[in-house]
Amino acid sequence: MKKQKKVEFRLKINLGRVILGGFIILFLLPFVLTFFQDDFGSTKIDVSQALEDIKSDKVKKVQIADDRLTLEYNDGSKRTTLKESSISFPELLDRANIDPENVQYDITDQSMSKLVSDLIGILLPLVFMAALFFFLLRAQSKGAQDIFSFGRSKAKLFAKGKQSVTFADVAGVDDAKKELEEIVDFLKNPAKYRKIGARTPKGVLLVGPAGVGKTLLARAVAGEAGVSFFSMAGSEFMEMLVGVGASRVRDLFATAKSQAPAIIFIDEIDAIGRQRGRGVMGGHDEREQTLNQILVEMDGFNPNDNVIVIAATNRGDLLDPALLRPGRFDRRVVLDMPDKDGRLAILKIHANGKQFEKDINWGRVADRTVGFSGADLENVLNEAAIIAARDNENNINMNDIEEAATKVKLGPAKRRLQREEDRKITAYHEAGHAIVTHFLAGMDPVHRISIVARGMSLGHTLIPPAADRTHETKSRLLDQIAAMLGGRAAEEVVYNEMTAGASNDIEHATALARAMVTDFGMSELGPVNFDPSSDSETPWAQAQVSPAMQEKIDKEVQKIILTGREKAIELVKKHRKELDAVSNALLEKETLDRDEFEELVDKKPKAKTE
Repeated sequence: MKKQKKVEFRLKINLGRVILGGFIILFLLPFVLTFFQDDFGSTKIDVSQALEDIKSDKVKKVQIADDRLTLEYNDGSKRTTLKESSISFPELLDRANIDPENVQYDITDQSMSKLVSDLIGILLPLVFMAALFFFLLRAQSKGAQDIFSFGRSKAKLFAKGKQSVTFADVAGVDDAKKELEEIVDFLKNPAKYRKIGARTPKGVLLVGPAGVGKTLLARAVAGEAGVSFFSMAGSEFMEMLVGVGASRVRDLFATAKSQAPAIIFIDEIDAIGRQRGRGVMGGHDEREQTLNQILVEMDGFNPNDNVIVIAATNRGDLLDPALLRPGRFDRRVVLDMPDKDGRLAILKIHANGKQFEKDINWGRVADRTVGFSGADLENVLNEAAIIAARDNENNINMNDIEEAATKVKLGPAKRRLQREEDRKITAYHEAGHAIVTHFLAGMDPVHRISIVARGMSLGHTLIPPAADRTHETKSRLLDQIAAMLGGRAAEEVVYNEMTAGASNDIEHATALARAMVTDFGMSELGPVNFDPSSDSETPWAQAQVSPAMQEKIDKEVQKIILTGREKAIELVKKHRKELDAVSNALLEKETLDRDEFEELVDKKPKAKTE
């Protein structure tokens, strides 16, 4: 016997709407019945036709209800008609020369039902109007409550013990974790620090580029400490009404104090914490009032015992100095892009739950992803899993990871229809980058070359750093500029022509050359910073250098670019044979990895300068 499946139906009922709908139906029902009652089970005829049928003995019986006559015929059918209200049915028969004694009829008294109908017609509109006013007043009251709730905090609360993220889920930021371990210990054991006279840390500022794990680290602190965690973005404090942001700050701190020990996390604090008095609106706009309230709450007259503020931003240089002083944000923790060991740890965390081939070389993947943030690495493994599933593979292999890393960095591959001449120009362009890079002593090995279009580019040459460098030398930066111009150099040597495909290379080379002159002091103009960072938000900010000095800067930038171009052209001409070989291989295979490329250039591995 088959077991029947039990099906449950859940019905959500809004009582107010049901009552309102019932009143509407009751209000309309008498009018509907009055309109259709002539047609229920009978046919309407004229009163003259009814009298003619009675005279012809076709009618068996007549039912009289007020002015309505219902005729029941000998064949069982029924017809209805209406008479004048001023004349009775017997009088109507007399006028038609019909003897009332020969007609069987019954008179139904409907005075009571008519009275009830009249009462319903009078009362229902009143009830309907009363219900309508009730719902309007209720909606108005709710709207008034919403108005007064503008100043309430919109922070998301993670209750004590409900925060599952811990330090074990965070990798690649070991130094930052060590800094925050003291915060966790204080939240767990505040008496130990107070006993020795240590002051409560008020706030911790997490500064770092996007994707390095600032928000995840803040959640891990709450998870390790087992305290309430209030999370809110800086932009959520802002509202159209002046003073709402400050009110929300007060409400947020009051709520956190009531549930102390607690952590308040403000993401993207630069939205409200920028320097005061630098904006177009002066010192009385909503953003500055919100910032003033935060300053008061963090270090005002009322101490915030066991309430620690953790804020995150990737623009720490824009924050107001009063926000950064001791007593407010006591600690400033800088998070950088993860190094090789950090990337390896992050990859292992995000590899959990995914099926990989046994021969995955995670060290090679970590080397391949230099410059990737933790969020980028998570995305790489997720994209690799999607690629493997799309290709009906049982496990994720190295090719899937390589394709995913390229996709995250450059975008998805696009099979554009190109003329053979365009493909050949692209092949020589990318081969030019690879050749110049390979034969420059200060450059890292070429990792991959491809003429498959991705994003806005028709091809790419990947040269990931072989190591996590801290310093960049002038000679290496000059080599980088020459490598960027290798594609344009190949076009000039092979075709004696220039294409627009080198525009992005020229843009990056020019930006790097200008930074060498204005920021790094690597030019004949000396170690002078000609482009100081300006936090001014006013559109009328003045230039920092004179026109004469700007002309000298432009000449130095041009000199660096032209020197790099000459070096690139020299290397392309010297290794024209290798350039043709790499270009032909790209036209055939479309993509070359490092081993295939170095086999084509047929040179001994050069000594790399670290």
